[in-house]
Amino acid sequence: MKITFWGVRGSVPTPLSPQQIQSKIMAAIQRAKPEDLENSETRAKFISTLPQWIFGTTGGNTSCVELVHNKTHIILDAGTGIRALGKARKCPDKYYLFFSHLHWDHIHGLPFFDHCFNQDCQFEVYSHYEQAEQYLRDQVKVPYSPPDVVQALSKKFNFHTVEEGKQFEIEGIKVNSHRMRHPGGCSAFSFEIDGKKFVYATDVELKSTDYSKPQKGGEVFKNANAIVIDSQYTVEEVYRKENWGHSAFCYAIDFAVYWNIKKVYLFHHEPAYDDKKLNSILQAARWYAQYINHSDVEVNLAKETQEITL
Repeated sequence: MKITFWGVRGSVPTPLSPQQIQSKIMAAIQRAKPEDLENSETRAKFISTLPQWIFGTTGGNTSCVELVHNKTHIILDAGTGIRALGKARKCPDKYYLFFSHLHWDHIHGLPFFDHCFNQDCQFEVYSHYEQAEQYLRDQVKVPYSPPDVVQALSKKFNFHTVEEGKQFEIEGIKVNSHRMRHPGGCSAFSFEIDGKKFVYATDVELKSTDYSKPQKGGEVFKNANAIVIDSQYTVEEVYRKENWGHSAFCYAIDFAVYWNIKKVYLFHHEPAYDDKKLNSILQAARWYAQYINHSDVEVNLAKETQEITL
């Protein structure tokens, strides 16, 4: 299966500001030597050596992750990242659309997803909300959206309510779910096929008790090949923002170790953090994994357009 990140921010979309772009340019200039700028070849080589936080960007769109296996197309959440997905992909005959929960940053991209307006495309929508259809209709009804958006979203959308811990299959892919600690609730989902398991676990406030005793959710988390997990805060912020529903990066590492998950993708990034700050969090997370003697855990920062193949 191939996983692509289209939106990785939490709470609100966060486009690069002019000041952030200027800071990147200044950081690049400060690193340049005269010989780096002699010709196009040396300039290209110099650019290739710049840290990712200078040369690229983590991205500012809210949560949206795509999973593709053969001709099966699955979308996890519909934050603003789903708009970019619609621009980059040809429309398939069917999408399986999963919602972890229905907070705005996970649904507000849906009316801007081009494929919603393709009447030849069918959507199978999954969540733990029995009233998901009504909730999604409410966000696009007049006066919040033009009438044609409501009309488009009323066609070829079939809604399914998921039962926690009850496994089901989508075109041979085994799907499991587990409710997470988050204000209003949130669900993690696992997708397993051909011996590979991928877990999507955004918006969760992990506690120390999650690692101190046997926990439910083994079918979802245990021995997964990769997990995308909420790591919005630093440890200091977690204490200041208790019950806000998000976790620190070190808790995400502990969680992966507890469930024997080897690849961690830090996700749902704090909108106040620029690329330099997020890079420092990634380095701290990798250091922490070594500190607890689990350097075998591969720690990555989820970035827009990044692809994973399992």
